[in-house]
Amino acid sequence: MTRALDVVTFGEAMVLLVADQPGPLEQVQGFHKRTAGAETNVAIGLSRLGLRVGWASRLGSDSMGRYLLAEMEREGIDCSHVACDAQQRTGFQFKGRVTDGSDPPVEYHRKGSAASQMQLADIDEAWLCGARHLHSTGVFAAISDNCYQIAGRTMALMRAAGKTVSFDPNLRPTLWGSTEKMRAGINALACAAHWVFPGLEEGRLLTGLDTPEAIAQFYREHGAQLVVIKLGADGAYFDSDAGRGYVPGVPVKTVVDTVGAGDGFAVGVVSAMLEGASLDAAVARGAWIGARAVQVLGDTEGLPTRKELEQAGL
Repeated sequence: MTRALDVVTFGEAMVLLVADQPGPLEQVQGFHKRTAGAETNVAIGLSRLGLRVGWASRLGSDSMGRYLLAEMEREGIDCSHVACDAQQRTGFQFKGRVTDGSDPPVEYHRKGSAASQMQLADIDEAWLCGARHLHSTGVFAAISDNCYQIAGRTMALMRAAGKTVSFDPNLRPTLWGSTEKMRAGINALACAAHWVFPGLEEGRLLTGLDTPEAIAQFYREHGAQLVVIKLGADGAYFDSDAGRGYVPGVPVKTVVDTVGAGDGFAVGVVSAMLEGASLDAAVARGAWIGARAVQVLGDTEGLPTRKELEQAGL
């Protein structure tokens, strides 16, 4: 008998072409291929820790779509609700290489992608609500109006079923018509989640408040049971009914690539919470995985296995 899913996520996967050498993208001659996507990064991370994860999406019936589907299945993810559409194309992105620890340049080619054409009818309520938890992000919600509707609907269905929902704002301002629209849209979704994971600068932009304590309190007052404010190298601040406090960051000798750190952080917190860990332990696990993520070039290479997690005492 197949074990029930622990976590489900809806989102767009893209082929990631990472530059082989530093410099402007237009001057780079060589790239290597990886997977990308906020939701699939989290799905991969959770699956590597032994959780049963399902991913729902659409891909084109092209070489990039076949590559992504094969990689997700290789990671042990349930892809039974990923549709491959011969009339649509799979999104992709280029990412530059930097040597100074700064955010690398990223160029997206996702407009009109297969994933952005998902519809409310693509939600299989029985499959979704059979899982323990839903992880959602602001990226999928931003790629089209219908994807925003799917994000809201899946969160509402899971809440009605008595399941937990986590939400990472993961802001992508260029996907929204305006800052005001982004702020309203993201906050509406955040207020529908049980666990909310904004970065400090994201929280400032979304709430107009300055401190981690004030930002966390904003979302707590709007219904969140747990808010974790990511503070980068300084760790994180958390606020919940069970307590609040700071967890220190994990020292990193060399920052290679900051992309995917927030997804790694979510992997740590969500996995630990579903295992019944304390808040301190959950946030500490998130900080540790986030620190691993910034020390590698791709989005998922730093995501640990269960054995690696146990060896670290987490």
